[in-house]
Amino acid sequence: MKPMLVIKPHERSYADPIACFQGDRLVLTGREDIWEGHRWLWAIAEDGRQGWIPDRLVRIEADHAIALDTYSAMELSCEQDEILYGVSALHGWVWCRNLAGEEGWVPSRNLSEGGLA
Repeated sequence: MKPMLVIKPHERSYADPIACFQGDRLVLTGREDIWEGHRWLWAIAEDGRQGWIPDRLVRIEADHAIALDTYSAMELSCEQDEILYGVSALHGWVWCRNLAGEEGWVPSRNLSEGGLA
């Protein structure tokens, strides 16, 4: 895990975001967005939760999609100058853990690996 400095605060967007396991069926609504050069698809999970999912994590079938990996769209709220630990990166976001042990995605543009003492 890499220590990262929050250079711009982030507030999570959804209280109960979409999550899925590898092999789960997803319904794609046709809504999509390009964010930071990456394609995101609006999906509905088997439990009814909806949200954005990276295009590379789904295989599109005739009338549905299949999750290629386990994924959660949980975001992590954070404050400027907070230290987070980056676990993995995907589509312009970094999965981070804070000092309290909470985890979630933070936009990579809000983080810096440099400047840590």
